[in-house]
Amino acid sequence: MTTVRRYLRFVVTDRLLHLTLLVSFTMLALTGLPQKYANERWGILMIQAMGGIEQVRVFHHTFAVMLILVSIAHAVQLGYRVYVQRTSLSMLPTLKDVTDFVDSLKYNLGLSKQSPNYPRFNFMEKLEYWAVVWGTILMTLTGYILWNPILITRFFPGEWVPAAKIAHGMEAVLAVLSILTWHFYFVHIRFNKSIFNGYLTEEQMEEEHSIELERRLAGEVRKPPAPDVR
Repeated sequence: MTTVRRYLRFVVTDRLLHLTLLVSFTMLALTGLPQKYANERWGILMIQAMGGIEQVRVFHHTFAVMLILVSIAHAVQLGYRVYVQRTSLSMLPTLKDVTDFVDSLKYNLGLSKQSPNYPRFNFMEKLEYWAVVWGTILMTLTGYILWNPILITRFFPGEWVPAAKIAHGMEAVLAVLSILTWHFYFVHIRFNKSIFNGYLTEEQMEEEHSIELERRLAGEVRKPPAPDVR
């Protein structure tokens, strides 16, 4: 019997945070889009099925708070890893991401026979990560304005409220479409389950993160800092 070698990619806390993000994002979409399209038949039916507009708003605000909390938890986790465990900021864009994008485009168009060799996080994953960061910040700020319009207009012009409504709604549509196309293809169709079970097989590592695989096979594993450094 052949044993499939697996490599740890995401620890338990990563998977729990992702699961919480998945639940909060999904529920925000299900409760938010019907409010944006409340004049459409399907929007009316969804609002009625969830108990009416006031109940839908309670659900929406609850999962908005959940999204904010999971974002704060991720920031704390990231800070601990960088400042205490001294890990590198592997999600920061680099020049290699630009060249990998060009090489990937050539490969997909049939202009090159060689697919790029990717590190721990490739340019597609970085794009999606920073899109989530930007989207969460925008949705939090505009959502707070819509949640507290009277308070906001005490300090800022009233035009901020309709502007926030437009930005909040359009960003929501963009985020949902991005998940249904970009994320769905690169994760679900390719069936990468590492964010749920934590591991990638050696074959998956070779295909998707060959540079990291080479480093692991060469024994270049990051050692934790000494206690006095921590």
